[in-house]
Amino acid sequence: MATPLKAQIAVPRSSDKTVAGVKYNRSGRKRNNFEMYAWLYMRVSGVILLVLIFGHLFVNLMAGDGVHAIDFGFVGGKWANPFWQVWDLVMLWLAMLHGTNGVRTVIDDYAERDRTRIWLKALLYLGSAFAILVGTLVIFTFDPCPAGADPELLASFCPAP
Repeated sequence: MATPLKAQIAVPRSSDKTVAGVKYNRSGRKRNNFEMYAWLYMRVSGVILLVLIFGHLFVNLMAGDGVHAIDFGFVGGKWANPFWQVWDLVMLWLAMLHGTNGVRTVIDDYAERDRTRIWLKALLYLGSAFAILVGTLVIFTFDPCPAGADPELLASFCPAP
């Protein structure tokens, strides 16, 4: 029996309890605060990402020669500085975790069967972990002065071969 304020919805994960003919969506087991922290993370990371992304866009597109200066040497010179490595690393990690958390919420909201939800989230977590791992490796193992490269393509700070 549903009250006028709460429509009766057939949800496979529903743990509704009936007390005196009124349904309450509360369970007797103790809950953790994961969803609250996930919600809070989305807000905080979103604000930090705005600063990181607009800083990134300003340095890459407006400072200096703008978009025409972006080439291998520009990226090599930028990633030769530990500040920009950390900047891009934090931006990568926050963006990937922010997006993963958002997609996780969408999966929880729209995947109807438990098995589908589990598989979709497993694929999501594997894909996100792979992207974070590869992105982190690229940022920290990037060699701006590769041996045997065309000297015209190398950054100005690379020693002459």
